[in-house]
Amino acid sequence: AGMAARVAVLPAHKCLFDEPVRIRVAGLRPQQAVTLRASLVDESGELFQAHALYRAGSSGELDLSRCPALGGSYSGVEPMGLLWALQSKTPYKRLAKRNVLTPFCVDLEVYEGHGDMTRLLGKCTNERWFLGEGVKRISVREGRLKATLFLPPGPGPFPGLIDLYGSGGGLIEYRASLLASRGFVTLALAYMSFEDIPAMPEVLELSYFEEAVNFLRKQQQVKDTGIGVLGLSKGGDLALSMATFLPGIKAAVSISGSSFNSFVPLKGDGFTIPVHPYDLGRMKISDESGPVDFSDVLDDHTDPATWECRIPVERSLAKFLFLCGLDDMNWKSDLYCRDAVQRLQQHGRAAEFYSYSGAGHLLEPPYLPLCRVSVHRVLGMLVHWGGQWREHAKAQEDAWHRIQAFFWQHL
Repeated sequence: AGMAARVAVLPAHKCLFDEPVRIRVAGLRPQQAVTLRASLVDESGELFQAHALYRAGSSGELDLSRCPALGGSYSGVEPMGLLWALQSKTPYKRLAKRNVLTPFCVDLEVYEGHGDMTRLLGKCTNERWFLGEGVKRISVREGRLKATLFLPPGPGPFPGLIDLYGSGGGLIEYRASLLASRGFVTLALAYMSFEDIPAMPEVLELSYFEEAVNFLRKQQQVKDTGIGVLGLSKGGDLALSMATFLPGIKAAVSISGSSFNSFVPLKGDGFTIPVHPYDLGRMKISDESGPVDFSDVLDDHTDPATWECRIPVERSLAKFLFLCGLDDMNWKSDLYCRDAVQRLQQHGRAAEFYSYSGAGHLLEPPYLPLCRVSVHRVLGMLVHWGGQWREHAKAQEDAWHRIQAFFWQHL
């Protein structure tokens, strides 16, 4: 009560997490100096915040899609800056959604003046959901599968996707749930460090991933034109392996991945692809407790001695999309993507490839803030992922549109 200003999130205060919104403030004095702050508490109680300094227009209105920020967490016209610039109070925390059945609530507050944030003028909450209206979440423990199936509302048929995260393991659902909210039947699949799957399996069985493809293909809402697979990091090379060795895969997206088999041998029917050689002695550590730069640990991928570890993508009839950030500090993903694209092109195969300057390793759905450094869940070390705030945010928006367009086109 008695708030001087009205904060509005348009078109509605509830939306999907990947949707841009317009943030507007009304009822200010002409040219009034104000500070806007966004706060979000994640499921572990960690506080993420961003703030920016603004000046109201001549009518006492402020529209973030037109007004430039004059400083703070970012500057310039950034309609979604308060979201993508969120930073944890405790260093090295990554914002990720564990339970997709609840939203992230972002509190937006307007304070008098630039900086001291003592006099609150107005506030509102933006509820950002990971599960669209009517999307079903179904836990899957069938055969060996440890997965979660997301079904869009309606009879379909919809294109089917398998969603794989990286070597940190676990069953990560938030990207899959957003893709289902956009009209894909999506299976989020765990393959490392989850329930009874060890953190570092001695071998990954191709047949496990085939089981996932077969499970998805028999869902009645899934189109029978073939399956898509999307992977990040270690999940990227697995996506390429699935597209190469499993007949049901029509389209594959590799984000910050490589076209050789990394870290765990992959066992197929009558063959095993060994692990690309690496030497952890080549890790770079800035100081005692500092983050680790892994970008030099792998042996040279152009050395023929490593070629038995390559995934023969050129044999695949699938369509490929490669995405990476040029500021990836974890992995030479641009170099490894170029290698794959080159091999595909030499064999007359189609490949799309986008590398984003200033983007890091963890290219996530849009408006999830950049995580430059965090603890790798399996290695237990602080890892440097790279990325510049604004460039990374723009890359995530662009990549998200490209991923969806690619799957719609080929599935």
